[in-house]
Amino acid sequence: MFSLIGVPNIDFIGKRKISFLVSALLVVVGIIGFIMVSLGKANIGIDFAGGVMVQGHFLQPVGIDQLRDAIRTEFPDAQVNEVKDFSFPNAFIIKTKRPGTDAEGSQRAKRIEEILGTQFSGNQFTLDSESVIGPAVGEKLRRDAGWAILVSLIGILIYIALRFDFRSGVAATVATTHDVLAVVGIFYLLGLEFDLLTLSALLTLAGYSLTDKVVVYDRIRENLRKFRAKTEFIFCVNRSINETLSRTINTSTTVVVVVVMVFLGGETLRNFAIALILGVIIGTYSSIFVASPIVVEWEARSPRRFKK
Repeated sequence: MFSLIGVPNIDFIGKRKISFLVSALLVVVGIIGFIMVSLGKANIGIDFAGGVMVQGHFLQPVGIDQLRDAIRTEFPDAQVNEVKDFSFPNAFIIKTKRPGTDAEGSQRAKRIEEILGTQFSGNQFTLDSESVIGPAVGEKLRRDAGWAILVSLIGILIYIALRFDFRSGVAATVATTHDVLAVVGIFYLLGLEFDLLTLSALLTLAGYSLTDKVVVYDRIRENLRKFRAKTEFIFCVNRSINETLSRTINTSTTVVVVVVMVFLGGETLRNFAIALILGVIIGTYSSIFVASPIVVEWEARSPRRFKK
């Protein structure tokens, strides 16, 4: 395997108290963000809040500020974004959130088209797509999203517990939950929109994070067989993290592709790409500084693997 670095000898486990403090802060922010998203009080997309999305293009160029002013006269909370690299030039996405009823959502969509037709009468607007999500559907999607994350985390616990042991399963689940909460918390703090694509990114990063932790746990198991009678548990864990560090860094460099997506993927994919970037960074951090140190702390309080 191509290796960017050799096998270092870094005392990662010795830094676990610092990393636990950092992680505790990330988790607290994440819990706050998760609660706010669940209550619908964060910046959530129309998938979860309910709303209207109109996408279309003009025949001639239109200034985005001019378009925003025209729409926000009647819908002050409207989001207007230009769509680059679309099939047609001069394309825009217009969103408004939280209609009171399904009927109000449909009325908003029609009204937006009427505004575009009257305010830009000399510049033909062609409707490419239109989505109306009622508040009841949005609330159901938000509730289902929470269940999807919960079920995936339980699945991780069961998988790791069966493949390794219960302690590793708990540690991997805690670390993966930490990763998901950290991204949710950062999204909340930055005011980034939380929608179905963001949820997809969270589930993707959970899979990435889990894979990285499985590699480290595999190496710990191998080293335990070699060194069980010769040295301490902490040494085995530290050695395992150092031996897999190059692989972890190599995998993390794939984030470069996602960075490109932030700039070239357009408005629709931007938050998805940001969530993946944050997920790779935090997942790498937690594989080194959270998952294995939890097992070390557990082993220190209740020795089992080195128990005579």
